[in-house]
Amino acid sequence: RCLDLQEGGRPDLRVVVMMIVGWGGLYQLVTSTLPRIGGELWLAFILLQLAVSGTALPFVRFLNVRFTPVDAELPPGGVIVRQSVWVGLFVVTCAWMQIPRALSLPIMFFMALVFIVIEVFLRFRELAAERDA
Repeated sequence: RCLDLQEGGRPDLRVVVMMIVGWGGLYQLVTSTLPRIGGELWLAFILLQLAVSGTALPFVRFLNVRFTPVDAELPPGGVIVRQSVWVGLFVVTCAWMQIPRALSLPIMFFMALVFIVIEVFLRFRELAAERDA
């Protein structure tokens, strides 16, 4: 069972908490602290990871439900969580690269391509292990 929706289509409490902690923490951090390179920056990256991963999880589940063939089984919840963490990691890496103004569209494209290729290889390995078992 996927971690983002319960029976009846209600959001799971864990996803809602992840989003509230992430976005609420980011709001609190931005409005109450001075921008520094120390711990505030790393806290912002952690909170951004939580916020984006929690926000992306329902969309990732929707895409998995939409594009999984009817005769195939849906990916387990761990796969969907991993894919949403990839989305969060992509956003955090883009934010980190924007600090020295090193981010450009080609870099974003190839970075997204790398994350997609890694996920495809991981998924192929999992599917092969399921078939062998």
